[in-house]
Amino acid sequence: MNLTYKVSDRPRFGQLIVFALQQLLAILAATIAVPSIVGNGMSQSAALFGAGVGTIVYLLFTRFKSPVFLGSSFAFLGSMFAAFGGAASTSVGYAGLLIGAAFAGLVYVVIAIFVKLGGVGWVSKLMPAVVIGPTVAIIGLSLAGNAIGDALFGAVKDESGTFVMNASGWVSLCCALVTLLTVVFCSVKGKKMMKLIPFIIGIVAGYLVALVFTLIGRASGNADLMVLDFSAFESMKWVPDFAFVEAFKGFSAIDGKYIASIAVAYVPVAFVVFAEHIADHKNLSTIIGQDLLENPGLHNTLLGDGVGSIAGAFFGGCPNTTYGESVGCVAITGNASVVTILATAILAIAASFCAPFVTFLSTIPHCVMGGVCITLYGFIAVSGLKMLQPVDLNDNRNLFTASVILIAGIGGMTLKIGSVTLTEIACALILGIIVNLLFNRPSKDGK
Repeated sequence: MNLTYKVSDRPRFGQLIVFALQQLLAILAATIAVPSIVGNGMSQSAALFGAGVGTIVYLLFTRFKSPVFLGSSFAFLGSMFAAFGGAASTSVGYAGLLIGAAFAGLVYVVIAIFVKLGGVGWVSKLMPAVVIGPTVAIIGLSLAGNAIGDALFGAVKDESGTFVMNASGWVSLCCALVTLLTVVFCSVKGKKMMKLIPFIIGIVAGYLVALVFTLIGRASGNADLMVLDFSAFESMKWVPDFAFVEAFKGFSAIDGKYIASIAVAYVPVAFVVFAEHIADHKNLSTIIGQDLLENPGLHNTLLGDGVGSIAGAFFGGCPNTTYGESVGCVAITGNASVVTILATAILAIAASFCAPFVTFLSTIPHCVMGGVCITLYGFIAVSGLKMLQPVDLNDNRNLFTASVILIAGIGGMTLKIGSVTLTEIACALILGIIVNLLFNRPSKDGK
């Protein structure tokens, strides 16, 4: 695709700050959602700080050639719950988070060594376009429910799963549509700077509409119209509660049995996330027109992801991973400048100490982010489908390989095996690889 800013380009300083803010907005909701879901006093600001540090580590390992932001990984939610569930105290649980992240990072390091020794040719053979394309599409499609749920936040689902529209649901839909249409208009019809910052403009437009509804709701006493919630400003924390501070109090109480349970909870998940790592980088490679698995090399992206994940968890408790939202932002805006990602990481670190700023960002309503995410997740899905363009789908071997991946992923094939949960993305990818290996190998006559 045509890029306004290529990987090595450097936008002017003023533009750079705005671009960095846009990237931060794209990844913010998911990054701070993980510590909120896990609870146990985990800090959203610390997670944001850890994401910034982890991204810088990743950029260093990839020699500033891969423009993607690392944020809190949802794949490790079950592992993080296990760390606290098997802990004698909260402090021990925090120590478990750090140990678990180290185990997961070690898996990446080991895989990186094998890749360095054996090359990446096996990746293309194991996961050709007919496998990786639908898998990338599933990454976007698997998040579709989250985007629509946010866009219709407040509406109630009936027994069949259909949204029953109420006053709150209509208000949310209105805000989401304003955000969505503004983003699309800026991307399609916008000129120069407008085309480069569609998400910021869209979020501002949606936020203003939400503010109008909220003011009307307060004046009329109608709670259904009050989309914005500013109560978070009452409990602001100016300094992040870093995970390592609490973890160091619990290391002395850790025994071998607890460490073993942490290893079982984290290590298998790391192999699952490895598959998603390849899919993300294949997708990003297509967008920027450069094979990241070859340059800077899969071993370097793995090391960056693994060590960056450890660094992120050290500060925020959450293992990090490359974000599809960040990839989508790069694709839609045409801004692949790695300097923008570096500026985003620095902004995330600085913002974690600016309580009013982080708190203000957290007041962006679900419906507004839902409007943004419809475009982000949709673009990821379409990017995956575009990878299928050179694939001959008239050949039933290719057709069935792509079909099983799409159905397994969209159907939500999520399997829990012991303490390990295989996400729909992992299940779809594994099933696709098996079908492709069994039926898509060239025969002796070359067909």
